[in-house]
Amino acid sequence: MPEMTTSSPVPRADDADSDRLRALLDNAAKGGDGQAWSDLWTELYHNGSLDVAHPLVLPTLADMAEADKADIAASALHLAGALLVQADQRYETRNLRHQYAPEVTRLLGAASRWRQVTADRNDYCYLVEAALNLEGDIHWAEDLIWGVVSEEYELECPDPDGCASLWVIIGERGFFSAAEDYALSDDIETFPLHPADPRALEGLGRRLYDLVLADGHEEVARALTYAFGEATCPECEQRFSVVGQIVACSS
Repeated sequence: MPEMTTSSPVPRADDADSDRLRALLDNAAKGGDGQAWSDLWTELYHNGSLDVAHPLVLPTLADMAEADKADIAASALHLAGALLVQADQRYETRNLRHQYAPEVTRLLGAASRWRQVTADRNDYCYLVEAALNLEGDIHWAEDLIWGVVSEEYELECPDPDGCASLWVIIGERGFFSAAEDYALSDDIETFPLHPADPRALEGLGRRLYDLVLADGHEEVARALTYAFGEATCPECEQRFSVVGQIVACSS
């Protein structure tokens, strides 16, 4: 190896980071490289070793989302939405959204397009989550959609004394609340859920229900009526808003 002299160029840290970021994004865009996506999540989202505001990040993710590969587009939308919500919360500003407003608009357009042509239930739900994160009006989209996909929410009773942890089940196992994970035993007392009347839904609940139904995902729309409905605490038997506790537990 040649000896480095004082006149030898020394790569700057920001140049090295740009090269690393460019390589990861290029590999992710080619498809088939799950490790590239994993590393992007780790370095951009989990530990912040790469700068989310770097001019390569959101423009490149928008390019991927607008391309014709559904799996890559979905991955790009999911990451972009998560990064924006994290930046909102971490810095308590919407500066990243404002800085990259054209890219956010492109990402939202791509999310809408892919959402309308996605048949798989869970893939569709994750696109709805991405769209909500890209809009940025709430910070708990991941928790809301997680329960629809997994068909359960782990919540706390809203009683000020925190009387119980509980499970709200929505899906193939039924529609009920229980004091323990129902999957661990069949001998558990359950309480039926009270779904929201779609005609009485307002705000986000109504918008999501109408959107999902228009996209042809009736099962997801039904699950949302339970997420925006009420459950009963198995300990004190108090009825409470499911989405209200989703928000409380995500704060």
